[in-house]
Amino acid sequence: MVPRHAAFWSAAALALLTTGCGEDAATADGELSAATTVSPITSIVAQIGGDRVKVTGIVPEGTNSHTFEPRPSVAELLSSVDILFVNGLGLEEPTTKLAEASRKSGGEIVALGDRSIPERDWVYDVSFPRSGGKPNPHLWTDPRYALRYARVIRDTFVRRDPGNRALYDANLERFDAEVARLDAAMRASFATIPRDRRKLLTYHDAYAYFASNYGWEVIGAIQVSDFDDPTPKDVAALIDQVRATNVPAIFGSEVFPSPVLRQIGDESGVRYVDVLRDDDLPGRPGEPAHSWQGLLRFDYLTMTEAMGGDAGALRAYRARSVAPDRAEYPQ
Repeated sequence: MVPRHAAFWSAAALALLTTGCGEDAATADGELSAATTVSPITSIVAQIGGDRVKVTGIVPEGTNSHTFEPRPSVAELLSSVDILFVNGLGLEEPTTKLAEASRKSGGEIVALGDRSIPERDWVYDVSFPRSGGKPNPHLWTDPRYALRYARVIRDTFVRRDPGNRALYDANLERFDAEVARLDAAMRASFATIPRDRRKLLTYHDAYAYFASNYGWEVIGAIQVSDFDDPTPKDVAALIDQVRATNVPAIFGSEVFPSPVLRQIGDESGVRYVDVLRDDDLPGRPGEPAHSWQGLLRFDYLTMTEAMGGDAGALRAYRARSVAPDRAEYPQ
């Protein structure tokens, strides 16, 4: 979610932002320029764009993307790039609003989530209640939606730079193969966990779409929609739920330590694993692990082993970037 004072932009409004954009947006040296928000999107854009697109991330890794307010200096970047790729679905409204106010003539805003999932498939939950009007935006934790993002990105680049379609198509084909490899490793690893143990209690509900696709159940998330701590009553209910479901582990975030989740783990006698990453890529920029696929491998290997499963297939999977990562990841 975003701060209460932030302007609300509907999916329809975001779609309107992309109208009237110029087709020929290559820079003087023939290279497209793109800005991105969260690091998984930065990684996918960089892989599809390869050496034809200069990619600059906006949201520093380890930052809460729901409450991120771009610095005024970001306006200068947004006024110079050809394309801003955002997740959409209400995730980055302050950045989108700033981009609309400062984008250059011919610049466009592409909301990947809005173009990748129909409204009928939106998920609402404790962190993203229907009453708030914004669905859970974390599509990238599900490989099928990450692949849809990659297709939208390829189509955007081809439209803006048709002379290099073969390169964008080839990078998408390689990314598709990576998604297939990762998906196979995930399914093989998850199959070693009894279905009744595939239950998730997390700090932040970033796995709703993943859970639906891979046969997991999200039993709760402690981060409520206004980003305050849950009430003592909520905590007591979660402790009872953890005990009743007999889950072997509950999951917190490496970036946002949660004393509340640790308390739930201690009082219910369940292991607390506090290293999951919603959008903070593992490794260092330039390393194969510092990628969307490296992020998913890390999280789902961690989940599998914490649940008592055999993550051999995920351990054997090695993240490979389909193109040299030239993106600038903000620190």
